[in-house]
Amino acid sequence: MTPNAHPAAAIRLYRFALSGHAHRVELFLSLLGLPYEAIDVDLLRHEHKTPEFLARNPFGQVPVIEDGDVTLPDSSAILVYLARRYDPTGRWLPSEPVGAARVQQWLSAAAGPLVNGPGAARVATLFGRPQEPRMHEVAASLFQVLDSYLATREVLVGDTPTIADIAMYTYTAHAPEGGVSLEPYAHIRRWLARIEALPGFVAMPRPPARAAA
Repeated sequence: MTPNAHPAAAIRLYRFALSGHAHRVELFLSLLGLPYEAIDVDLLRHEHKTPEFLARNPFGQVPVIEDGDVTLPDSSAILVYLARRYDPTGRWLPSEPVGAARVQQWLSAAAGPLVNGPGAARVATLFGRPQEPRMHEVAASLFQVLDSYLATREVLVGDTPTIADIAMYTYTAHAPEGGVSLEPYAHIRRWLARIEALPGFVAMPRPPARAAA
């Protein structure tokens, strides 16, 4: 697919404002400078399980984007799509085999231990569910690896940010909301600051104080 500078019309993003998966997509849309319309889906009212929404994503999950005649769910798939279609520089998703594979490694980590560790602990806290010790064990194992990896690197792949950084950012940055401290991980905290300093960065809203307590 030949990269385009901008979509023909604003991309529609179906999101839940406190979803890290949705924030990945919103952050990348902003970093690319793409026009988009955010459409909130109230998970607490089960709007993601309505027939209308299930027609967009049969798995009943956010995010979903609509870009012209393309309807696409899954945050990792959406990041790949946006990078391939709207980044003419190719820097957000390398085309050479090793770089592409390295990005995929981190997309897998974002979909696996990042979600199942700090992501799951955060969701449990936000929705008043019991946390399992395993969540914190997975988080500690992941963050030890990530912190060591970032000791000699500024970004996850290559010399400039890629969608690997975008995929890993949100649930890492918001890990403290699930009781997972980032204080032991100085290299991770420096990396988060680098992402937050990118032109076009947008933060995910913090949860209400009651939910974060």
